[in-house]
Amino acid sequence: MQGADSAAALLIGGRVVAAAAEERFDGVKHSSSFPVGASQFALETGGIKASQIDLVAHSFSFGPERDFYTGQSDYYRGLYETALDPEVNRAVAEHHLGVDLTGRFRAVPHHLAHAASAYYPSGYGDALVLVSDGLGERHSATVYTAGAGGLETLAEVPAHSSLGLLYGLFTLYLGFAFGDGEYKVMGLAPHGDADGHIGTFLRNWVHLGSDGRYSVPLLLENVHDLDKETYGAALAAIEREFGPRRAPDEPIEQRHKDIAAAIQAVLQRAQLHQLTHFRRETGLTRLCLAGGVALNCAANGVLLRSGLFEDIYVQPASGDDGAALGAAHVAAVEAGDRPRPATGTAYGPVYGPQACERAVAAVPGLAVHRAADDAELARLTARSITDGQIVGWFQGPMEFGPRALGHRSILADPRVAGARERINALVKKRESFRPFAPAVTEGAATTLFEIEPEDVHRFAEMLFVAYVRPEYAERLPAVTHVDGSARVQSVSRGSSPLFWSLIEEFGALTGLPVLLNTSFNVAGQPIVRTPEEAVRTFITAGLDALVLGRLLITRTAGHDRTAT
Repeated sequence: MQGADSAAALLIGGRVVAAAAEERFDGVKHSSSFPVGASQFALETGGIKASQIDLVAHSFSFGPERDFYTGQSDYYRGLYETALDPEVNRAVAEHHLGVDLTGRFRAVPHHLAHAASAYYPSGYGDALVLVSDGLGERHSATVYTAGAGGLETLAEVPAHSSLGLLYGLFTLYLGFAFGDGEYKVMGLAPHGDADGHIGTFLRNWVHLGSDGRYSVPLLLENVHDLDKETYGAALAAIEREFGPRRAPDEPIEQRHKDIAAAIQAVLQRAQLHQLTHFRRETGLTRLCLAGGVALNCAANGVLLRSGLFEDIYVQPASGDDGAALGAAHVAAVEAGDRPRPATGTAYGPVYGPQACERAVAAVPGLAVHRAADDAELARLTARSITDGQIVGWFQGPMEFGPRALGHRSILADPRVAGARERINALVKKRESFRPFAPAVTEGAATTLFEIEPEDVHRFAEMLFVAYVRPEYAERLPAVTHVDGSARVQSVSRGSSPLFWSLIEEFGALTGLPVLLNTSFNVAGQPIVRTPEEAVRTFITAGLDALVLGRLLITRTAGHDRTAT
């Protein structure tokens, strides 16, 4: 009910029963609407009614900040009274859920919700927790210690020193969407040379201080209400240093690549500076990460390779969708429930064989092969991919978070450089500089990529960048970035047996048990949720084949790709 990426999660007895983002239900990417569809899905999955909920938790708590907001301008006073007040949030929840939540509504501080979303699923005992995003209620980063006594705040970074906002401002400057295009900056960064600009950044806009502190003076340029909401003054300061901002339809020049490289390097340096201090101060050897900045898998890779921590857990849904999960965890712990460690990310809707058959029957002109079993399905699909086909892959429960991990994926041959260009141009409608991820079996991950055996399991959710071993980089051009890196997904037989079998079959045919894996959606749309959406996207996006459960679907000759 504040911000974007609204979501709903349901915990029963400390166990995650369901979790999903509202964008998958209303079709609006990064939806900020009340999670009506996601809530209904969660209740149905749990087999309960809204009236049976013990606690409803919301991942913001502006009540303690009331005087701060109401003591400012009319704009901020009105914002608090109409949107931020916890009583307003409770009334909105009551309206959509159709129940009285008196005594059953818990407003959870935003960063505490993020922290809980990472710490409790991690299964760790004692740990350091870092939450870093654009902005919570009034802070942009919070460091916690976590243990048997729960989560305790160790340090806070104010909003005017936000690394997330700084990265977002340069995302805007480079011509991408604030809050959506940051991953594009991350993908552009390896194409640039950071050295020429890092000094400028550190002198003018990011100061690294003592005791793990940092500040971002650039954000202090935003003094007036309009500038605070649009960051206009800070953007003007960037333009004075680097020239006019890039329009979305303008070419990307070398200077843009160099600036992307610099902001990525500065983010990594500031975060490592902060965590090095608190690692030494606390002696804690395990780290949990959440908040939007934790989705920067290049920075996560740097942190993992630093060896600063023995163990790192990153919440796969580190954005505000994951904060819904964390708020539920906070409420559950306060109610006396014991959280269960995470067993994956697939907490979304499941559609059985009948739903898949109905979706296909509704569209004429499709050729359907019904595999006898999973072994045949994996074998035929692997052969299709080796034949150069781009395949939509729809299996089991939908993943929670922004990554497609083999449940709602588009798959292709990583050995063929042209596969990347084709998917970028025809299917994803996205910039050619952006890389695709390799999904590799756990057993082959250390052979193909520079990953230590003890770290293989950390790559299961595509949250860390690793380097392709030089002897394999030329053999995997479609998933090797310009700097030799890759956003690796390790796939285990135990957690994803069918997806693992598919990759194994592809490996048997090619000698490389790895597939190009990207999310099953087209530009500007959320990842598909239903079989109907999968079929529609298969047709309109120009995919060669679709695997829907055990159905292997292609087009008949002359089939109209625009027909749905």
